[in-house]
Order: sequence, then C-alpha cells, then structure tokens
Amino acid sequence: MSITKAFVTMAIALFAAGVAADALAQQRSEGPCAGDVKKFCGDVKPGRGAIAKCMKAHEAELSPACREASKARAEKAERVREECRADTEKFCKGITPGGGRILSCLKSREAELQPACAAEFKHAGKRRPPAQ
Repeated sequence: MSITKAFVTMAIALFAAGVAADALAQQRSEGPCAGDVKKFCGDVKPGRGAIAKCMKAHEAELSPACREASKARAEKAERVREECRADTEKFCKGITPGGGRILSCLKSREAELQPACAAEFKHAGKRRPPAQ
C-alpha cells in the first residue's frame, strides 16, 4: 500500500470515528447507553474521544442494548468511511488528519460530495445535540 493510500485510509477512519463519537455524545444523556456511560464513565472528562475510549474499555460489561447500539454505530461509521472515501481522496488530499480537519474539509465541499456521502452529513446534522 502506498503512503498516500495509507494516509487517506487513516484520514477516512478518523472521520468515521468522529461520526461515531457524535452519536456517542448524544447517547450520554439519552438512549440505550446513557446508564452505562454514567455508570462506567461518569467521572471521565469529555473530549478527544475520552468517553468512547472509556466505553470501549468496559465493552464486556455494557448492557446488551448498549452493546447492540455500539455495534450499530460501528457499522454506520464503516458505511460513512466507505461512502466518503472517494470524496476525501478528491477534496482533502494533503490535509493532516486530526482536530476535525478532514470533517471540515468535506463539510466545506458538501455541495460537491457524492450523494451518499452528502446524505451522511445531512443525517448527522439532524441528530447532533445542540452546542452547550
């Protein structure tokens, strides 16, 4: 695998992880993982994926409903990664992953994204909790 291809794959993985983290952020206060987040990660300071890492560390202890929701989020992240791979390679080549840079790059080109990738942005925007 070329360095460029490996870099783009990593960038897409980070983008998809961001989508999953957004879903987990919403689950902190509602949904099937709310109780588990409070029980296992209530003392964890949010940010930089800390809650997601904590939940991953307690994966075997999570409630069945939360495990199922986590599995669904992982599958969703994989779909987003696949749906946005070509757009990331086309529009965001050379952008260093991290800090939401790939997400910002794709968001700035939203009107030009392939329909499946653009649909993910529209869907994610509807489910995001309001900023606090």
